[in-house]
Amino acid sequence: MDRNYTYRLLKCLYDVHNELGPGLLESIYEEAAAKELMAQGFHVERQVPVPVFYKGERLKNDLRLDLIVDDRIILEIKSVTEYRKLFEKQLYTYLVLKNCEIGYVVNFNEESLQDGIHAVYNSRYTNI
Repeated sequence: MDRNYTYRLLKCLYDVHNELGPGLLESIYEEAAAKELMAQGFHVERQVPVPVFYKGERLKNDLRLDLIVDDRIILEIKSVTEYRKLFEKQLYTYLVLKNCEIGYVVNFNEESLQDGIHAVYNSRYTNI
């Protein structure tokens, strides 16, 4: 992943946090992050449905990803007082299902966003 690209992406998230601060709903941060990312030239999709299969059969309920940036990075938006490692496990599953290399759990409910950004890497990623 290109360092400049990553810097630009993360700067958008910091800008949202600096503008809104902690304590709002996840949906507010998701919308603001999408707007900021798009304003900076990223392609962003919100609430992306991801089908889940069990023993070869598609289940009726899809997963919903908060944000996918440029079809390669998944952002899982949180606004919680207690961060859980479970969020990273969920994101890892999303990365595998979408064959994305990296994602971030972003908890906007931190005084410093630096404490709220958690990178997750897909060890099964294949660059096809």
